[in-house]
Amino acid sequence: MKSIQKIEFHTGTREELLPGFADDFPYIASRAELDKYIGRFVPWHWHRAVELFYVESGALEYNTPKGKWVFPAGSGGMLNSNVLHMTKALSQKEETVQLLHIFDASFLAGERGSRIARKYIFPVTASGQREMAVLSPENPAQEEPLALLRESFRLQPDGFGYEMKLRNILSELWLMLFGQVKPAPGEKGEPGRDSDRLKRMMVYIHEHYPEKIAVSEVAAAAFLSERECFRVFRGCLNMTPVEYMKSYRLQMACRMLAGGRETVTDVSHACGLGSGSYFGKVFREYAGCTPTQYRERWQDCDR
Repeated sequence: MKSIQKIEFHTGTREELLPGFADDFPYIASRAELDKYIGRFVPWHWHRAVELFYVESGALEYNTPKGKWVFPAGSGGMLNSNVLHMTKALSQKEETVQLLHIFDASFLAGERGSRIARKYIFPVTASGQREMAVLSPENPAQEEPLALLRESFRLQPDGFGYEMKLRNILSELWLMLFGQVKPAPGEKGEPGRDSDRLKRMMVYIHEHYPEKIAVSEVAAAAFLSERECFRVFRGCLNMTPVEYMKSYRLQMACRMLAGGRETVTDVSHACGLGSGSYFGKVFREYAGCTPTQYRERWQDCDR
């Protein structure tokens, strides 16, 4: 299981990059150490793969366009395919560790169009109405899947039959969670249109954040009016497109400060945040410290 302490993205689509994913085995196991991520959070992102996870220590908050969930140590859950989400550690001092199975649905479904895919997999992954399934230790009915989830992370990749044992366990867990995530009768199974529009606009911001960006340009990326653009951002992220642009630029500034040697002035201009004085003001509001203090805290740390 690979320990991860930062998130990486594909260029262009800006989906999360999943190193180790292979065509013949579309699966990776990760140990996410949230307290070692810059800012102790994972910014808004998405991936086609399904995310099945267990919180080993600390407490973790998941945010999606449709809700917010808190997962304390000992709990777990499943995030559906292509769901836009962000996560953050709730403690600034306690170690927060999340164990993850990340896999393409084809890992369980087999051949495209198979009976398993049609009956058990596609109804879930194609549903934009079911973002998250929750496994709580306080629910006696969920003790068995939680125990199986914990056990699944003990499988040894070099052991005989590992691939088949892993697929069997994940299939069993999928069936246990199926009741939570399958669409209700009559419920539309199509992905959320606003979420798809939001992703297109976010991609535009991610690709052009060093530049001066007008809201009309962001809206045009999803073929929307400015009014619709504001509605989608407020409805999905509870912020305006301008607020998201500033937040993303500050995230990029944090990365540059922690991972590079550029001057603070160069960082502010490279991230589209203008003058050093304005950058210092908005950065303190965002991070609770000056850019220089932030660099001293995070640069060259064991991440």
